This record gives sequence, C-alpha cells and structure tokens, in this order.
Amino acid sequence: MEIKAPRGTHDVLPQESYKWHKVEEAVKGLCHDFGYQEIRTPVFEHTELFERGVGETTDVVQKEMYTFMDKGGRSITLRPEGTSPVVRSLVEHSLYAQALPAKLYYVTPCFRYEKPQAGRLRAFHQFGVEVFGAEDAALDAEVISLALELFRRLGVTGVELEINSIGCPTCRKAYNEKLKEFFKPHLGELCETCRQRYEKNPLRILDCKQQSCKDIYNSAPILLDNICPDCESHFNRLRSCLDAMGIPYTIDGTIVRGLDYYTKTVFEIVSKNIGAQGTVCGGGRYNGLVAELSGPEMPAVGFGLGIERLLLMLDNLNIDLGGQDVPDIYIGHIGEKADMFVQNLVLKLRREGVAVERDYMNRSVKAQMKYANKIGARYTVVLGDNEIEAGKAGLKNMETGDVTEVNLDALGNFFSSLEE
Repeated sequence: MEIKAPRGTHDVLPQESYKWHKVEEAVKGLCHDFGYQEIRTPVFEHTELFERGVGETTDVVQKEMYTFMDKGGRSITLRPEGTSPVVRSLVEHSLYAQALPAKLYYVTPCFRYEKPQAGRLRAFHQFGVEVFGAEDAALDAEVISLALELFRRLGVTGVELEINSIGCPTCRKAYNEKLKEFFKPHLGELCETCRQRYEKNPLRILDCKQQSCKDIYNSAPILLDNICPDCESHFNRLRSCLDAMGIPYTIDGTIVRGLDYYTKTVFEIVSKNIGAQGTVCGGGRYNGLVAELSGPEMPAVGFGLGIERLLLMLDNLNIDLGGQDVPDIYIGHIGEKADMFVQNLVLKLRREGVAVERDYMNRSVKAQMKYANKIGARYTVVLGDNEIEAGKAGLKNMETGDVTEVNLDALGNFFSSLEE
C-alpha cells in the first residue's frame, strides 16, 4: 500500500523551502526592529489550556482540535493556535515579573481539523506576536503596524485593515442579553451548535459559518453600538494612533474573531489575492486571558498570521523572493590523487564559508560539468595531477564563461573578495 501525506498536510520541498527561509528572515528582522523577542512553546499542551483559553463554545474547541489521551491517561491537544501556550508560559515562568511590556513573537506549527482549502491546511504554521503589560491602545496600533509592515517589506499590495471593538466583560454582558432577545424568536432556525451557544455564549453565534445562521445574525444588533464609555475611549485612541501613523482602515462592526479571549480591539487584515477566504491576519486585545490561566490581572494584545496563506499571496502576486541558494563553486576532479586532494579542499573551503559541491557518483568530467550546471554552481574548476602540482587552475564563471587562473590555496580569498 502506498503511504501518502495525510489530508490537509503539505510537504515543504527543497524547491519551496527557500521561500520559507526568506519569509522567516523577514519576520526575524522585522521583530528585531520592533523590539520583540522569540518564544518557543511545546507542540502539544494539556487540553484544559485551550478549553479555558480559547473557549469551550468556539469552533476551534468544539470541532477542530486534535485531542488524544496519552499513556498516562492525560488529555493532550496539539496546539491549534499560538496565544494560549504563550500565556501559559508567561504565567509558569513569571515573565510578567520582568521589564514590561513583555514583547514576544513566534513562528510555530499549529493543527486544526477543518476542511482543507487554498492556503488553509490542517497542519499549518503561524507567525504571531503577543505583548503583555500595557493597556494603552497605542500598543494595539503598534501591533497592527508591525503586521502591515511585514506585508510592505515583502512587497505585498492590496491588503486592507478592518477594525472593531467587542467591548469588555461589562458591556458584553448587557450586549449578550440583547442578542438573546434578538435570537429568541429564531431559535428553531439556528443550527444545533448555535442553539447550544444561545444559552452559554450568544456572541459566538455571530461567528457561525452556516448560511442559515448568517442570514439571521446579519440583522443582529451591532456590538460596537453597545460598548461602554471606557471601551469607546480606548477605540477612539486606537483610531487616533492609526491616523497619526497614516494607516488607513475601515470599521467593521461584524468582526468578533473566533476565539473567546478577545476584549476591546479586534482587527483583521484582508486580501483579495488568496481567494474567497480573504483574512490573512487577525488579532486584538485579550485583557482577561492571563488571569483566566492563573496569572495576575494583566492587559495583553497580539495577532496570528498564517505562513501558508502569506506564501499563497506572494505566489498570486508573482512576488520574487529570490532564487534557491546555489553552490559558490563545483570542484571536479580527474584521478585518485585529485580525488583525495579535493576531499580535503572541499572541507577547507567550507570552513571558510564557501558553499562547495564535488562529485560522489563517479561521473566523467563531462558529466560532472553537466551536473554543476544543473545545480546552478556559480563557478567550476576541474583538478587533475597537473593542476595540483602547479597549485593553480582555471576557475570558470558559469554565467559569463570567463576563465580566471587562481591559486588553489587562495580560493577562499577569491570568494571573500566577491562579497566585498
């Protein structure tokens, strides 16, 4: 039986991996410039973390988590999103006791059981930032600007920022009562999941993907029209900061995000370059999550961005990330003496930072040069007894065809001079 990759997963092949490297390098450089430090958390956590953090009534917890019992009888879940594990780590290691705000980022694999589609897989990778300790909406604006700056640095155009406020627990409590009043006459028309949410968390009905439920909640009261004065002031501060940075946005009162931990600011960055599912980045503020996971009361804000969806955008926009890395030099050889000489020379050059390849297939000289051309080597040289005895050889530039005589013991210096 032929074994294939599970549905919803994807192999990153060598001819694609260089694109990942370019994006990851851009992420690291960007986060350095914004003052964010990397954090890495385990690929699986106790299931309770996501039930408490993400929310029992969310689609993620109810339908999409990869959960299993380990050999010790503990319920374990593969990470479906990046925020809850970072908060768990923050609390467990008392990172909140260090200088605040704590500004963290990650690039990490995540897992959700959902219908695979373009740029959305069951095993995917997420770039995210999380910031703890500051209530000021100026920080929300910084987080948004960081996400937009990544798109700018990669040459992505056509993305739009949409913002909303979903208030705090105080104003949401009153809003949930309004929602229950609105949905009560339509209970029989809602899907089974939304009927369960009606009692536990009616706000989650607004995140349902069933068309029948969408047709109903499209006429529901807007949360932004029902936030308290404090949340309204926070939202106005966010808008002022975005205006000061020259960042355009639209207000979309229907954005609620799919996770329960959000408070006040929520935002999405959308694109028309990845098909019908246009959201490429989403996030917001989650002031109650640290305390919910047994930490102190602490404000926080962040976002998550799917790497696969970002790469799909780059492909659709024909953005050139540069080609694959190729060898600086391919060293061919003739005869046993040259074979041993090249074996040592290759290691010497690699220690000097030169990317080198040689023959391991017992090819003829002609076949060696054909292979060098196939792998895109920038230069080639062929060594035999005469070249070794003279300590010199002809170095061929594969792009121009020019041949330059070089001293074999100075090959490393030659490539160093090319980089200056």
